[in-house]
Amino acid sequence: MPYNISVIIPTLNEEKSIAHVLDNTIDTFERLGLSGEIVVINDGSTDKTPAIVESYIERNSFIKMIHHNKPKGVGFSYWEAVNEAEGELVTWVPGDSEIDAYEIIRYIPLLEHVDIVTPHVYNKSVRSLKRRTLSNVYRSIMNLSFSFLLNYTNGTAIFRKSILKNINLRSNGFFFQTELLVKCMKKGYLCAEVPYAIRPRIGGNTKAISLNSLISVIYDYLSLLIDCYVLKTKDTSISLDSITAMRRKQFK
Repeated sequence: MPYNISVIIPTLNEEKSIAHVLDNTIDTFERLGLSGEIVVINDGSTDKTPAIVESYIERNSFIKMIHHNKPKGVGFSYWEAVNEAEGELVTWVPGDSEIDAYEIIRYIPLLEHVDIVTPHVYNKSVRSLKRRTLSNVYRSIMNLSFSFLLNYTNGTAIFRKSILKNINLRSNGFFFQTELLVKCMKKGYLCAEVPYAIRPRIGGNTKAISLNSLISVIYDYLSLLIDCYVLKTKDTSISLDSITAMRRKQFK
């Protein structure tokens, strides 16, 4: 079954890489014969990023851009784009070119059987030792905290958009993907974990491991812990349009 997909690209001062990211995503659409849209979020860029994206919009009607006057965070940007998205499926790729869009989008056929496809990195040596160490510690903490056995909880997952409608997302920062994955899996949505490769970013420095990002992640993690284990917020209602709902009905 062909799906219509929305690919979200949050950007903040990515003039050195955004053209490459857009070219790669457009090529992935053509390579896989997909229909859909690309939603770029300019999260307060002060460089040439918006102008470069505008030049692509002039030539490609399926690309659109949302502007922020000042940075609001990758999580805020993602959620705003989800609300604007027209696709049945949503995923995202960062504007720094570290992720080849094809590496995750090629797994769309799995959405015939699940509602979430979440990736894990298999060529970890591309990243620095510091980044790999932090990632391993982060993964262990998340798995222990929320009773998962995932290889990675912060990847560019594909979600069936209908399952996101009743998710209350708190994080505006880099914790958003983990929070979203935890809340969806706590509801019982079917999920497939798949391997994908990453590559070195083109120019600039990663924003994911800055001090501000670390503080934000810790705060959001503690908030999610409180939700799950202190307030015991529990909502197991699921989208009737989901594969999970269909499977539950089938095996009742």
